[in-house]
Amino acid sequence: MATWLVTGASRGLGAEIARAALADGNNVVVAVRNPERVPDDLKNSDQVFAVALDVADNNSIPRAVEAAVGRFGGIDVLVNNAGRGLLGALEEITNAEARSLFDLNVFGLINVTRAVLPGMRKQGSGRLVHIGSRSGFEGEPGVSLYSASKFAVAGVSEALSVEMAPFGIQSMVVEPGVFRTDFLDTSSLSVAENRIADYDNTPAHVTLDWIDQANHAQLGDPVKGAALIVEVASSEKLPTHLYLGRDTLERLDVKYGQVRDDLAPWREKSAATAHDDAA
Repeated sequence: MATWLVTGASRGLGAEIARAALADGNNVVVAVRNPERVPDDLKNSDQVFAVALDVADNNSIPRAVEAAVGRFGGIDVLVNNAGRGLLGALEEITNAEARSLFDLNVFGLINVTRAVLPGMRKQGSGRLVHIGSRSGFEGEPGVSLYSASKFAVAGVSEALSVEMAPFGIQSMVVEPGVFRTDFLDTSSLSVAENRIADYDNTPAHVTLDWIDQANHAQLGDPVKGAALIVEVASSEKLPTHLYLGRDTLERLDVKYGQVRDDLAPWREKSAATAHDDAA
């Protein structure tokens, strides 16, 4: 039995991860802004402990971690799931909107991770599972700032996988495609207030139109996705990236092709920028 702490666990993929971890016999700390919003099926178990945690509020993070450790004795798996989306062309997004997004998706994740690492180092083991996105390896029109936040998550996770290895701690970024949750609702997704008409009928605003069609009709099944996340996170060795979903795999093939196409015509000249005396 391990103890999992899952942020943003009141609904969506976070709640399904909590359910899957519980079904696998683990203790689960569901970290949510309002503990009253924890689903009833997660409340009715002695192996579930709800804590109030707003990852954008630095003061609430140590209290939540201390409460979790006090209840179960330690944290073995951290799932950084809390986050939200932001739509709009780069030119449309204000600094305030961008900073608010990064405070949640990036700095909140960093601060929660910092809070659990001392305990994991002390016990000599731990698993860090960061929920990124398909948009974390491929920048897409209309979600440039969201993509930037998830690229940051991937970079943090990759670095942690090496930094924390001497302490027996592993790190993995999960990069899901579109899963049938309420992530595309206004409760999880905001749109830049400063809409510029010139972007109508361009890729940036086509994404906005797609959201209305895709909401609650997404390809991925969150129950199946959560089950795989728990299976992989419970395995002996974590992959650095867990590419999750059929659409993610398809876009990954596109990304590989783009890298090859970008590299081929300039590879020799790129290598030739070394000093002439370089070995």
